[in-house]
Amino acid sequence: MKKTALLFLSALLISSLSFSQEAVTKNSHSENFNELKLNGLFLILGAFEVTYERVLNEESGLGISVFLPFDNQVSNDIEYYISPYYRFYFGEKYAAGFFVEGFGMLNSTNRNINIFGNEDDFRTDFALGIGLGGKWITKSGFIGELGFGIGRNLFNNNNTDYEIIGKGGITLGYRF
Repeated sequence: MKKTALLFLSALLISSLSFSQEAVTKNSHSENFNELKLNGLFLILGAFEVTYERVLNEESGLGISVFLPFDNQVSNDIEYYISPYYRFYFGEKYAAGFFVEGFGMLNSTNRNINIFGNEDDFRTDFALGIGLGGKWITKSGFIGELGFGIGRNLFNNNNTDYEIIGKGGITLGYRF
C-alpha cells in the first residue's frame, strides 16, 4: 500500500512539473504584454499623445492615452485629455489586426468668449465613444497603428461647441 501511494505521488509530481514547464516555455518567448506608443500625427500638428496598452489575451487589451498640446494654436482649443480604452482585436496575430474600441475621455476645452473683451471659458467634461482601427506588429515588437474614434461629451453640453469629440492618429510604438 505504501509503495502504491509513493508511486502515485511521484507520478503526480512528475506530470505537474512537465505541464508547468511547458506553460512557462510557451509564454516566455511568444507573447509580450505591454505596449508603449507615440502618436506621430499629433506631433506634426503640435501636440504630444502617449499611450500605454496592456494586452490581456490574444484578442483584447486595455490602455490609456494622455494628450498634451505644446503648440499655442492647439492649446487654444484643447487643454488636455486622458482617455482609457478597451480594444477587441480580430487579427490572426496575437492582439493585432483590425480592432474595435470603446473609450472614455476626460477632456478640458477652452472656448474664447468675446462679450466684454477676451475671456476664456475652460470646461472639463467626460465623453464616451467608439473607435475603429488597425494594428500591425513586426516579429521584433515594433508597432504601427492607424485608428480613429468619435464620442459625445456627457455633462456640459448646454453652452459648449464641443458636444462631439474625436480622437485618432498614426501611432508608432514597441511591444515589450
